[in-house]
Amino acid sequence: MLDRFRTGLERVLAIVSIGLMAALAILVVAAVISRKLGSSFTWYDEVASVMLAWITYYGAALAALKRAHLGFPNLVATLPPGLRLPLVLLAEGLVIFFFVMVTWSGYQVVEILRGDTLTSLPWVPVRFTQSVIPIGGALFIVAELLTVPERLSEARHGAPAADPDRVLEGVEK
Repeated sequence: MLDRFRTGLERVLAIVSIGLMAALAILVVAAVISRKLGSSFTWYDEVASVMLAWITYYGAALAALKRAHLGFPNLVATLPPGLRLPLVLLAEGLVIFFFVMVTWSGYQVVEILRGDTLTSLPWVPVRFTQSVIPIGGALFIVAELLTVPERLSEARHGAPAADPDRVLEGVEK
């Protein structure tokens, strides 16, 4: 059941991230064309920066779900067995704690911005644009929790996430 949830979440995050990237690319091209025609969009900069932030948060959650963020799995795998599990637990705990704080702070930001709107699009609430902070933080926490069992298994068995020989293929030893 968790595997299906993880796969579904991965698909949704991929679709959202790709959709946002495509929409941003279309917006940039449309803005360039409209500017060349002498009638630029007054709202382009504000919307593009919001979209970039959304891509960052949703893409980061997707990367967390795929364990694609910077890490040191081979270093952890070389540690003595008695250190691997506590170190992984500490690291996972710190990451989750950090994103709990991001989520909580993001919620506070959204509450503070009640009633504010975008300058160039007064019908768009800033709360909507900034809602990506607590949502993205919560998605990152879910992604971490879904991948913790895999990480703990790797820590118990000392299995690196990547084969060092494959990483160094083509490099003289």
